[in-house]
Amino acid sequence: MSTPQNILIRGVNWLGDAIMALPAIDRLREAHPEARLTLLTHEKLAGLWEGTTHFNEVLTFAKNESPFTIGQRLREHRFDTALILPNSPRSALECWHANIPRRIGYVSRWRKWFLTDAITPHLHAMPMRKRLPLDIEYRITNDLPPEKYPARAHHIYQYLHLAKNLGASDKPMAPVLHLKNPHSKNNASPKIGLIAGAEYGPAKRWPTAHFIEAGKLLIKKHQAHLLLFGGQGDVETATEIANALPSEHTTNLAGKTSLAELVTQLAECNAVLTNDTGPMHVAAAVGTPVIVPFGSTSPELTAPSLLNADDSPHQFLRTTAPCSPCFLKRCPIDLRCLNNITPAQAAAAVARAL
Repeated sequence: MSTPQNILIRGVNWLGDAIMALPAIDRLREAHPEARLTLLTHEKLAGLWEGTTHFNEVLTFAKNESPFTIGQRLREHRFDTALILPNSPRSALECWHANIPRRIGYVSRWRKWFLTDAITPHLHAMPMRKRLPLDIEYRITNDLPPEKYPARAHHIYQYLHLAKNLGASDKPMAPVLHLKNPHSKNNASPKIGLIAGAEYGPAKRWPTAHFIEAGKLLIKKHQAHLLLFGGQGDVETATEIANALPSEHTTNLAGKTSLAELVTQLAECNAVLTNDTGPMHVAAAVGTPVIVPFGSTSPELTAPSLLNADDSPHQFLRTTAPCSPCFLKRCPIDLRCLNNITPAQAAAAVARAL
């Protein structure tokens, strides 16, 4: 089979997944340094790539744009290969309609007909199955330990496995956003980001009161300046936190930054205390240590870097709640997995990162 020269990468639609796909993209560039790499991404994620060097070109599509319209636009680029990262039939249909000769993606119902290379999931792939109420009750009654997953179950391997089918290495690496203009950090007066939101649902959100108390501890011990980040849906929570902290030590940026600006701001932070959410991955990818209370989700599957990396600057906080991880949007009981992670624990973890 001929060496690909003009590759389209159909990107994923969520911020965290886009970052977790970076190792596969870097390995693909490593395998084909002379090839032209073009990303097709939802317009909401375009700002992520504005100041980076990963792609020769970034193409976008709008929320309501049809696969046929997108495919028609792609034809003029004459791609010889498409690496389709999402699992949706729509993403495969776009590339099929674009007449791209080779189309690589995971096999699933309704989409294998649009692929030339329908790839089966790798051996250690683990779906995030939501727990049933009976399962939660059983685990709590029997006081079982939190469920653990093998290292190669991490989502990074899902994308590496796909890229391997284009000759790329599947050896893991931490996701890194390659910025055109890297940003420096001020160690004398540390900036610490707080990200109290999580788009997926409240089961991912460490209690607002805990963020407030942790913020007070960080100001008292480190004279830190706290930057509050979040989208439009997080403005109310961020405002509550900001109002409870000294104004001279707090800047509320929730709902006020573009995605490109968020990348810049997170790169300038010395550490970020955050829920398991998209900006968590961005912060880690620009070299900022993240401290993350994990509850309904598993660090073995979605943490910013692989857990067995001894030199990782990131810290993941967990309790021994038997029902964790449950992968539910809302906790059906008392959110014990996150409530039991204390502000003092989080502040101490930030201190270690600093």
